[in-house]
Amino acid sequence: MTKQDDNELNQSLVSNITDLLSAIGENPNREGLLKTPTRFLKAFKFLTQGYEKNPIEIIHQALFDADYSEMVIVRNIELYSLCEHHLLPFFGKCHVAYIPNGKIIGLSKIPRVVDAFARRLQVQERLTSQIAEALMTHLNPLGVGVVMDASHLCMMMRGVEKQNSYTTTSSLLGDFRNPATRTEFFNLIK
Repeated sequence: MTKQDDNELNQSLVSNITDLLSAIGENPNREGLLKTPTRFLKAFKFLTQGYEKNPIEIIHQALFDADYSEMVIVRNIELYSLCEHHLLPFFGKCHVAYIPNGKIIGLSKIPRVVDAFARRLQVQERLTSQIAEALMTHLNPLGVGVVMDASHLCMMMRGVEKQNSYTTTSSLLGDFRNPATRTEFFNLIK
């Protein structure tokens, strides 16, 4: 896409957001809303920056040989995503564990992989699986476990309006399907 095409697309999107503001009964020309369409586009691009990141490249940037065979856990990874059904945020914590098989990954890369998948239009179930499957395939560990707890504004602000509800999802692959390993993992992330 050329710079001119990009500018035309942005102007078209700004115009559409301005029309949306009018359609809900707002005056897009009032002081507080004059820059809102441009701000919204900038924010939306930030919130969906995961499309510009390659989780596989993130994993391969920091693989190291290591003779370590115990569970590695990165707990309480903050995540922010957008529900693909309503374009409303969901947010929470993600816990990721793996059992090395001759390789370890730089610890900061695990939250980066979470962000690369989370900063897209998502459903929590798929997000949980994508993180686990990417690590299982490209780190080649003995097993991967991912547990995610998130609050969904589409359930809190609209619909059933349950402000204190949250959703838990998990994806357990390889050795994490073994009951003893699964129990150890869940006990350690409590």
